[in-house]
Amino acid sequence: MITHFQPFSIARLPRIEFGSGSFGKLAEITARYGRRVLLVTGGQSFDDALWSNELLGVFQQGELSHWRVRIAGEPSPDMINEAVTEFAADEIDVVVGVGGGSALDAAKAIAGLLRVQRPVEDYLEGVGPELPYGGPAVPFIAVPTTAGTGSEATKNAVLSKQGLDGYKKSFRDDKLVAEVAIVDPDLLASCPASVIAANGMDALTQLIESYVSTNCNVFPDALGISGLRAARDGLVTLFQSKGSDASARERMAYASLISGINLAQTGLGSVHGLASPLGAFYPVPHGVVCGTLVAAATEMNINAMYDREPDNPALERYARVSEVLAQQRFKSRNEALDNLVLLLTRWTEDLKLAGLAHYGLNHDGLDHVVAHSRGSSMKTNPIVLSNDEIKSILVKRL
Repeated sequence: MITHFQPFSIARLPRIEFGSGSFGKLAEITARYGRRVLLVTGGQSFDDALWSNELLGVFQQGELSHWRVRIAGEPSPDMINEAVTEFAADEIDVVVGVGGGSALDAAKAIAGLLRVQRPVEDYLEGVGPELPYGGPAVPFIAVPTTAGTGSEATKNAVLSKQGLDGYKKSFRDDKLVAEVAIVDPDLLASCPASVIAANGMDALTQLIESYVSTNCNVFPDALGISGLRAARDGLVTLFQSKGSDASARERMAYASLISGINLAQTGLGSVHGLASPLGAFYPVPHGVVCGTLVAAATEMNINAMYDREPDNPALERYARVSEVLAQQRFKSRNEALDNLVLLLTRWTEDLKLAGLAHYGLNHDGLDHVVAHSRGSSMKTNPIVLSNDEIKSILVKRL
């Protein structure tokens, strides 16, 4: 029982339209912001979707002029700068992002820069001069077609420069938050099983890491438990049904949305601390990083707290996560924590998530990854891990 409410602040959120069929509101909502639309989508996935022609037809019927930017793979600063240069003179009224996290992050960054017309590197954390962002941003509408990143609810646009000298960094500001997020679970029906697995484990990881974060508080706690229940009941079923189970689609669309809301309030942890350098240095999808590391990272956090901080409140929080995901009470905290690691390991195996060696990481590259893992996410991990402890997480998932 909560006896004292610690002070907390809640970051800006979009207006959220959630539910089956909510995609049908997109044209009407878009028209509220103007008639000149920049549509930012994924690459081939948008063209292959059954609803893409319907969307373009509705735009035409609503007399909305639209231009299109395709984002193939994870967005880079160069992609953003090129799009801004191409469309800055077109007096875009509203940017609509339709796709997975990469498309939404790209749309968010483009909307933030169309009227500013500065290179995005000027605002990326840890890259350029890190200028304060003053806006104005073009209104942005987010329509996720995958369940995982929660980008529709965050102020972060994550951009990557690939290669061993690369980086994966955020352009972030409250002014970048979407005006409206339209979350229609039906759009998940076209997701390949591999995308369902990786993105779903990203959402689950975000829910767990935000719940045990050093910045956790009562507001995201309440949301987080409901998100964990939704992921518990939806993830494996959605994967096994290859997107056809409507109830599982609803649960995972909700779990992903809540994971985005919560990470914006609390920060994340060691998995996402490692995801930044891994995604920059190697061609490993973000969701795969999360899914393949979450069990090992959770086990390492628990063991480190037992060794050095046995009174750390995150141990009780991990035990609560275990009870929610297992739908049972345990005889002791130790039993609950052991069960959590076993459950996450089993899900990693059941969802067929590859190890990191599959994407080129080997023992020679481990120290380079560890050296670049101490970004903002690692700062809210429930315990400070040593370099050797971080390295052992990677070794376990090579």
